[in-house]
Amino acid sequence: MTNSTIITIGRQFGSGGHEIGNRLSERLDIPLYDNNLISMAARELSISQEAAAKVDETILGKFLSAYVVNMKDYTVFINENSDGVPLSDKVYEAQSAIITKLAARGPCIFVGRCADYILGDYSNCIHTFICAYKEDRIRRIMKNYGLNEKQAWDKIKKMDRERKTYYEAHTGREWGSISAHGMLFNASLLGVGGVVDAMEAIYRKWESREK
Repeated sequence: MTNSTIITIGRQFGSGGHEIGNRLSERLDIPLYDNNLISMAARELSISQEAAAKVDETILGKFLSAYVVNMKDYTVFINENSDGVPLSDKVYEAQSAIITKLAARGPCIFVGRCADYILGDYSNCIHTFICAYKEDRIRRIMKNYGLNEKQAWDKIKKMDRERKTYYEAHTGREWGSISAHGMLFNASLLGVGGVVDAMEAIYRKWESREK
């Protein structure tokens, strides 16, 4: 448990959730944990970051076990983890333990990785979910990945489907629902800067309350 205020951010793909997390981290001067959790989990499991990334926020490994990694990583996995647990579950468990430890250190921001569920016993968490309109998401993904409109929308649908399945499989909650995340922000209505402003105000209000 911790008295520090923790922010968790769930997000639709292309909604600007990562950018919001980065800006908020700089504004509040607290650490952000997102893709860096992958490398932390990889070190914990003694596998490559590429292997961990392949099953990050997906339940692919539940069906394909460790075959999603290359033969070298597969051999390491089998030799060091003989219990037959899929690599995706191993990465999830490692990230969960890391998230819990990091939250105990002090205030921080977690993006994705079921952090809201993992930190469910913490009373000082602000759980949020970022969404945006289809057109804005497509434009962002086209720009960020150099894709055409159809390619961008196909990627959005695929990533959202994987995140939704991953989240709901691990938590039993509805991905993107107010009951699961507590606060929902539409980045198309508020703008990325507006969401950051709102979340900063909530954080500072939360920090100033009597504990």
